[in-house]
Amino acid sequence: MSEFDSKVLPKARAANRLTAAMVRNASLPGKYFDGGGLGLFLRVEKNGTRFWVQRITINRKRHELGLGSPPVVTLAMARDAAMDNKRMIRSGGDPLAQKAKRKTRPTMTFARAVETYLEAKTAEFRNDKHRKQWYATLNTYALPVIGDMRLEDIGARDVLRVLEPIWTTKTETASRLRGRIEAVLSWATVAGHRKGDNPARWKGNLSELLAKPSKVRKGGNHAALALKDAQRWWTDLTAREGMASYALQFVALTAARSGEVRGMTWSEVDLKSKLWTVPAARMKAGKEHRVPLSKLALAVLQKLPRLEGEESVFFAPKGGALSDMALSALMRRMQNTYEAAGEDGYVDARSGRPAVPHGLRSTFRDWAAEAGVDHQLAEMALAHTVGSEVERAYRRTDLLERRRDLMENWAKVFVQSGNKL
Repeated sequence: MSEFDSKVLPKARAANRLTAAMVRNASLPGKYFDGGGLGLFLRVEKNGTRFWVQRITINRKRHELGLGSPPVVTLAMARDAAMDNKRMIRSGGDPLAQKAKRKTRPTMTFARAVETYLEAKTAEFRNDKHRKQWYATLNTYALPVIGDMRLEDIGARDVLRVLEPIWTTKTETASRLRGRIEAVLSWATVAGHRKGDNPARWKGNLSELLAKPSKVRKGGNHAALALKDAQRWWTDLTAREGMASYALQFVALTAARSGEVRGMTWSEVDLKSKLWTVPAARMKAGKEHRVPLSKLALAVLQKLPRLEGEESVFFAPKGGALSDMALSALMRRMQNTYEAAGEDGYVDARSGRPAVPHGLRSTFRDWAAEAGVDHQLAEMALAHTVGSEVERAYRRTDLLERRRDLMENWAKVFVQSGNKL
């Protein structure tokens, strides 16, 4: 045994096993053997570098196989890896060849895994819009946080960094997001890009760290824009440039869901008939919805730039539909301007919370109630399911023309009296 080989902690030799404390305190250059018949030892170089090594014999030839460095690779992890290698050799495998194979395979990041997963799963999506919506959630919330991380480096804490900021404020979105992260990582494991448990798994994992979605305190309805603030809000909004501003204007004027507007394509619009037809696949209720367009809504569409080859009406800078965050971020900026000046800005009259895009639908419903609009007419304008199953079966009309007058009157809520629509 050489002088270099003899640098073994006395306690470790006596017990024939290392401990976590011994590994943590080992600083003298040398080899610190773990014992246990695995051929595992900790090598400490003169420059202080420390790494795990396992002596193995393959085809009667002795080799040394690196297993990583502490503290990233703990003593327990090194022992597990060493045991796996022993088992592989016993069954006729070659850990050295496996390691060489892993090195030649390009490292895959989470962002790349998302793209590859979606390519493999294309047939499972209802349509291309569904696929884009699925990706948009990951692109908005997950990729900015863990997109550049290697798959094997992603742990539960990293998934929490994605979910925690929206877990109580956008619980439904966060829950769907968690499921999608889990699906991508599950695929990555089966495809051989990572090992171990899925850090995005809920039961027995994130369920111990996050409140159950069903138990998260609900904040009531989405914060709505007060009717008394509608004209001031509209003036503020229309003074702002950009596609998000146009999209938010259209959301307000049609009382549609922001996702329906963001996913809108020119093929759904009939400017001559002043009509926007949202296909069933993009509707929450799974039923086609016709939206009569007011003069002001048509004016918004006529202002929009067109991008060659782009079908999205409200497209993102790099093409494709706007993200969910684009509209919310714009409303937050509008609110922040007032808060910076010590003013209330645009807050919900009941909860006192800043208004959000989806709350504009509540604003419409409040206006309709105060204006004495027929309940069924208002609910149909919001694409809500109206009446019993029997009533719906016998109803032959969606009251389009009556709703056309309704939306013209609603548009007048946002403009000053006497102004042109």
